[in-house]
Amino acid sequence: MSTPSILRRGAALLAIAIALPALAAALKTDPAKSSVTAVFKQMNVPIEGKFKKFSAQIDFDTAKPEAAKANVEIDVPSFDLGDPDVNKDALKKDWFNAAQFPKATFVSSSLKAAAGGKLDVTGKLSIKGKSADVSFPLTVKKEGASQVFEGTLPIKRLAFNIGEGEWKDTSMVADEVLIKFRVVTTQ
Repeated sequence: MSTPSILRRGAALLAIAIALPALAAALKTDPAKSSVTAVFKQMNVPIEGKFKKFSAQIDFDTAKPEAAKANVEIDVPSFDLGDPDVNKDALKKDWFNAAQFPKATFVSSSLKAAAGGKLDVTGKLSIKGKSADVSFPLTVKKEGASQVFEGTLPIKRLAFNIGEGEWKDTSMVADEVLIKFRVVTTQ
């Protein structure tokens, strides 16, 4: 089982979970322009993986961001580190245990205006049977007829049991994972 595969998968799941809460109810996600990735370090080298499949149910009004609601579901087996063998390793029990936990989720609990035109998003992230309250800054901007939601959610992989057994040692694969997302919506 490859450590980079597992970390990328976890980061991607988180990134998707973060991006989806900011989407508008009247808007649909443009999968060709949207992305959720997980960035981590293996032997101090940055590695990035992408979650190719996710869905979201979102209610967002720019005039009332505090009333926003989001429910995001990430397909864990869609995690892609660029190598089929590494991808298979990331799905094994020590890493994502995709057979038992095929979905990761994020459910928002609040959005609040923050400095610099950003929003602070709070919610519950669940990966591999573990849940944690998380928060992160979100940027929302207009690009033509689309709205773009971008952000980064830092997490600790070990808090979600991503990397069990010998992989708990963070000297090989760092505990820190950045979930990065860019979600583009259309009307």
